Amino acid sequence: MLGWHVPAPNAAMLISGSKNRDEAPFRIVVGHGAFALPVRNKISFLALAMQEAEVAEPCVTQQGITLQVRAVIAFKVGDDNESIANAGRRFLDDQKSMPMLVGRIFAGHLRSIVGSMTVEEIIRERQKLASEVLGASKPEMAKLGLVVDSFQIESIDDGQAGYIRALSQPHVAAVNQVAQVAQAQADQAAAKARQESERNQAQYLQETAVAKAQYQAQIDQAQQTANQSGPLAQARAQQEVLSEQAKVAEAQGELRRQQLVSEVVRPAEAEAEKTRTLARAQADATRLQAEATATQGGLVLERLLVEQMPQILGAVASELRQANVTVLNGSEGLGELVAGLAAQASSILNVVRNGSTHFGGGVSAPLVPFGAPPAPPAQGPAASK
Repeated sequence: MLGWHVPAPNAAMLISGSKNRDEAPFRIVVGHGAFALPVRNKISFLALAMQEAEVAEPCVTQQGITLQVRAVIAFKVGDDNESIANAGRRFLDDQKSMPMLVGRIFAGHLRSIVGSMTVEEIIRERQKLASEVLGASKPEMAKLGLVVDSFQIESIDDGQAGYIRALSQPHVAAVNQVAQVAQAQADQAAAKARQESERNQAQYLQETAVAKAQYQAQIDQAQQTANQSGPLAQARAQQEVLSEQAKVAEAQGELRRQQLVSEVVRPAEAEAEKTRTLARAQADATRLQAEATATQGGLVLERLLVEQMPQILGAVASELRQANVTVLNGSEGLGELVAGLAAQASSILNVVRNGSTHFGGGVSAPLVPFGAPPAPPAQGPAASK
């Protein structure tokens, strides 16, 4: 719209050429638009944005030591009409000169305040220094219509003098000592922790090796047992076979012994008993013959022999019954034995009869062994008679 103007949000519009209610030579418009006649009024704009100024000034302390102080000032034009009017009167035509002027103002106050302090105070109480400089600059800044938002001291340096470094040496040494002690303690703790870790690892490795050895021993023992189970089973089986074979051999030996007893010992015992029995019968016959010869009575001897024969046979039979005689032929063998005994008795009787014919001459016939066949008749002249 013709004649209507609106300032920027961070700017103030100054309208001159019209009568104002206050003493200011222009009308101030901030945050809204205003109507101005193109010919009658003149419109100017004053920046209200934040601006920055730097200070790098050599300052001499109370001790006569020169310090290079660097600081930064953040400032702007005040928002009230008085500050805008003051700044407009001074900087409207040359607004770029505001940072340089502000820097000079603060440099002067900074030199003045640093000159009243020692280096130790400046270093230890830097914030106090900034506050005193800011406080001393405020009245002048207000006259210029400027407001300081921040004042910060960036650095303090004594150049080649080395005073600040000398002041810091004891503290640096103490700090270094503390740092070294702390580092030594840290190294010691680290070494201790490392040694403890190495011991734990060594112990773990040892326990692992022992466990592996035990496991391997168990595995080897189980493998050895498994390998020996076959031969052991085979040996046990062979031992059982040998034991059974020994039992079989023992049984066969016992059987053979019984066979030998039955085949050899029993027949021999029977033959011996038979011989003893026949010998006793022969002895009885001889005794009877002698008794008959002594009485020189053949008839008496024959009669006596006939009378005694049943007793002799009974005694022989009794001896046979009491004797442990094994008859191999059963009933047939027993019959042969009895028949032999009867034949012996008959032979004895014949001898007695034959001998009775010679009793008068005093010659006795020889006795035939019991059980043997009768002797053949004598050959020669006596026989022919």
